[in-house]
Amino acid sequence: MTPLPDRIDLLIEARWIVPVVPSGIILEDHCLAIHQGRIVALLSQANAADVQARERVQLGEQVLIPGLVNAHTHAAMSLFRGLADDLPLMSWLNDHIWPAEARWVNEAFVRCGTSLAIAEMLRGGTTCFADMYFYPEVTARVAMESGIRAQVAFPIIDNPIPGAKDSAEAISKGLRLHDEVKHNPLVQVAFGPHAPYTVGDEVLNRIRTLADELDLPIQMHIHETAFEVEEAVRQTGLRPLQRLDQLNLVTPRLQAVHMTQVNDLDRTMLGELGVSVIHCPESNLKLGSGFCPVQDLLDAGVNVALGTDGAASNNDLDMFGEMRTAALLAKGLTGKPTAVDAHTALHMATLGGARALCLGDEIGSLEPGKSADLVAVDLSGVAQQPVYNPLSQILYSTSAAQVSHVWVAGKARVRNSQLLGMDLPGILAEARAWARDIKQGDQHDD
Repeated sequence: MTPLPDRIDLLIEARWIVPVVPSGIILEDHCLAIHQGRIVALLSQANAADVQARERVQLGEQVLIPGLVNAHTHAAMSLFRGLADDLPLMSWLNDHIWPAEARWVNEAFVRCGTSLAIAEMLRGGTTCFADMYFYPEVTARVAMESGIRAQVAFPIIDNPIPGAKDSAEAISKGLRLHDEVKHNPLVQVAFGPHAPYTVGDEVLNRIRTLADELDLPIQMHIHETAFEVEEAVRQTGLRPLQRLDQLNLVTPRLQAVHMTQVNDLDRTMLGELGVSVIHCPESNLKLGSGFCPVQDLLDAGVNVALGTDGAASNNDLDMFGEMRTAALLAKGLTGKPTAVDAHTALHMATLGGARALCLGDEIGSLEPGKSADLVAVDLSGVAQQPVYNPLSQILYSTSAAQVSHVWVAGKARVRNSQLLGMDLPGILAEARAWARDIKQGDQHDD
């Protein structure tokens, strides 16, 4: 082991530590040593007794895990939470969400909605999120101010969108944002073509060329519903993933969101070409969009991450709930109680997400050298007792409410369940004001 500095910045003592790597390991009565924002060692508490640290945190009956990675969100849509529930995807989009966005979305909306979402995510143990929404420069700015890690995918659609009159302007503004944040340690930029049915071949070819030149990821909604796939086959003779492959977009850089419709050809292509699939089980279930065959994809060697999607279709950003739903759904779909076990579910929510976002060398597991993005979960509550296996309790008995501490790059963002560095009362007051305006506007339309 590399010798520790004479005095480290932070030593965290926990009843249990789940490092994710090596897989399947749960360490009891161990410590995590952190210095200059990075993990420098995992030690037994006995071996850490003489370690000098500027700060010591004793967590008691808590488990320390890597920070959760929410690999797909539309953060600002938290202001549309509950606006149009219990509707199929295309009706939800065409008749409710898109008209509401056209009327209400501006920079102030995105700033408030993103702040609300980040507060919820940090409080719930998410230390990194991938976003795709309008005014991405606002999202990036709020993320930097909040101290959360983020991949900001700038949205690209052939039609005008809030903040960009066409795809060319959206790409131009996105590239400018990339230049502005490329040296920021917490925020990176990605291309965000909305979906195969909203972006034509000419624009997709330009995106591919630029992504190759700049080595940037591409996040895209793909095979979200059976209707999407059927319409693509009817119009082009190709499934959307096949079309994207013909455009040379199916690469390890692609983050394929949803993938509820997967046949043998899709599965083989995803595995052989190194695509990451981002599974959003609760949003897919709520919208009746279908079921991503996660265990089949894992068996084919596909990296699978988890995302909540936006709060307008979920309706929360709780990654603990997403893990549990993903595990239960996989068991129900396969008829195998061993499908997506607790370690696999946590892997998808941490290292799987990190790898999908091209951050696997930086976050996603508690290994020396990686950034200290960490979450402590309190298992002392009545609903978590008795604790035979802390990881099982995380998956099947825990929610975001049990998160007690959060660190991003070694800096505390939640301490003793209290959010740090954000004006939560002010955010909530502004969100309520937006809700009043939106509700009154809908009533006037009636």
